[in-house]
Amino acid sequence: MRSILITGGAGFIGANFVHYWMNQYKNDKVIVLDALTYAGNLASLEPVKENPNFTFVHGDILNTELVEELLRHHKVDTLVHFAAESHVDRSITGPDAFLETNIMGTHSLLKAAKKVWLDEDLLQGAEHRFHHVSTDEVYGTLSLEDPAFTEETAYAPNSPYAASKAASDHLVRAYNETYGLKTTISNCSNNYGPYHFPEKLIPLVITNILHDKALPIYGDGQQIRDWLYVEDHARGIELVLNKGKVGENYNIGGHNEWHNIDIVKLICLLMDECFANDSTLASCFDTAKAAIAGNSESLITYVKDRPGHDRRYAIDAAKTRTELGYEPAESFETGIRRTIQWYLNNEAWWQAVMDGSYQDWINKQYS
Repeated sequence: MRSILITGGAGFIGANFVHYWMNQYKNDKVIVLDALTYAGNLASLEPVKENPNFTFVHGDILNTELVEELLRHHKVDTLVHFAAESHVDRSITGPDAFLETNIMGTHSLLKAAKKVWLDEDLLQGAEHRFHHVSTDEVYGTLSLEDPAFTEETAYAPNSPYAASKAASDHLVRAYNETYGLKTTISNCSNNYGPYHFPEKLIPLVITNILHDKALPIYGDGQQIRDWLYVEDHARGIELVLNKGKVGENYNIGGHNEWHNIDIVKLICLLMDECFANDSTLASCFDTAKAAIAGNSESLITYVKDRPGHDRRYAIDAAKTRTELGYEPAESFETGIRRTIQWYLNNEAWWQAVMDGSYQDWINKQYS
């Protein structure tokens, strides 16, 4: 039985990991630490909030003393670190927050873990694990002919976000090498699925179609990304925690490369299909004029490309497959259909995020 601290557990990937873990390991104690910035959402944890093994703590990973106290009080033996600023566009216009959270925040957690687990020996020699969740963006960009990123690919980040994540990866590795902290790192491809913040590509396209808004495509739309269903990511982290070697990096990918424009066109096609097959959707989402007419693609609009936009990411997850037995359970067709259906069924969740009412509530609760 573990006592597991999950940072950023109210965010998109973190919340899905919480759901997955608590379903798989019903006796484990799960503590979520989240600052509830714009991307953190307590409503994403609604399904588990009444579970007696679940604890939510509103706080910042930069508060090292708070992290130390949580590790001691709950006798935490496993820390899974999701908390991060993660939106590339935001990192271009405001990089300071990314350096503070992703670099200094990660260092704060490492310091706390070292102090409690190693210096104080809270666990009296029992096993501990610090798992750091990172991204394929630390590797830079690929041409169409290049092989996919492996764990041996040299880091070459091209955005402030990617650079901050690369720095945090190096810090985690250094704490393993220098102090003997038992760490692992996973680098994942683009995630999608339930509870995804609506500024990201897939949920933005879905929700914009429902509001009959333009679907903005950067540049020519030929950027390529490898897409991973978020529950498959959780499954990959589970394997790293249970079978992964201390000090190692593991790539977790979906073996699923798509051009951005093709993703958008597929979602348009599937949304049109949903409206054609379910007559109630037209009344539930009467603003979705293009989808009701079966022509969501008419909303596609090309916009100026963003600075430093990486052309292609692709993850080679052979090491994770060979050593840990990892395989994605969802195909892209099944995963994207599940994702679209979730957004159709959970308008209250994403509408509260988009209109700001949820953040207003958070500000009142924690001001």
